[in-house]
Amino acid sequence: MPNKDTALTTQNTGFLATTDFSAMVAGELDGLDISFERIKIPAGGGIVFEIPGEDGETDTVKDFSAVILFHHPLNCFYTTKYSGGSAPPDCGSFDGVTGIGTPGGSCKSCPHNQFGSGENGSKACKNRRRIFLLREGELFPILLSLPTGSLKLFTKYLQAQLSKGRSSNSVLTKFSLKKATNTGGIAYSQAVFRVDRVLTAEEHEVMKAFTEQVKSLACNIGFDTENEVSPIVEIDEETGEILAESPKSDGDVPF
Repeated sequence: MPNKDTALTTQNTGFLATTDFSAMVAGELDGLDISFERIKIPAGGGIVFEIPGEDGETDTVKDFSAVILFHHPLNCFYTTKYSGGSAPPDCGSFDGVTGIGTPGGSCKSCPHNQFGSGENGSKACKNRRRIFLLREGELFPILLSLPTGSLKLFTKYLQAQLSKGRSSNSVLTKFSLKKATNTGGIAYSQAVFRVDRVLTAEEHEVMKAFTEQVKSLACNIGFDTENEVSPIVEIDEETGEILAESPKSDGDVPF
């Protein structure tokens, strides 16, 4: 049995399985609610992921590798403070452009999506990045929801790949965590990304087909309802840049 405290290992089979994922979902899950397994980032500066294991168990790993099939913004606004349960947000967006619900409309101009509209200088509308991942030896994607404090590093990673002419689904990305500390001395967990290897041209073609199929299903996946940690963010008052964040245990918001 692999050591759960070390890097996650998968079958070294590459990404050459040719299957119609959309057809597989339609055939096996027709009429059922589609639910993707989720990888969780801990609070309080923890450096191990909680990742779906076999037989419904959860493994803890320091790092894992997967192809980023697709990623998109995920905005979520509750009129009143979230108190648990599976209630959907009053307004949500799967593209970061248009909110559906109350108040709805343009996310860019929405007053709830501005710094200072929420607690401690944060936004009342919580912004995350949902990532669909595929690990070697598997045919069903899993989800990772990146919190605000990891978005800057994720953006830099994507830009670094683009500068080399690579798309995010053309490389195997290794995910890990580091402990970061805000200016108040409070620790939080921050995701780190690096290239594990570049996919072969044949593998990339398979991944591009997978990406298109996942895109067609992405908006059918509802808002997460796990009671995750909502951050308190520190904002540069002049630029609006997020400087750091620290975990908050009460008033958690699902993303």
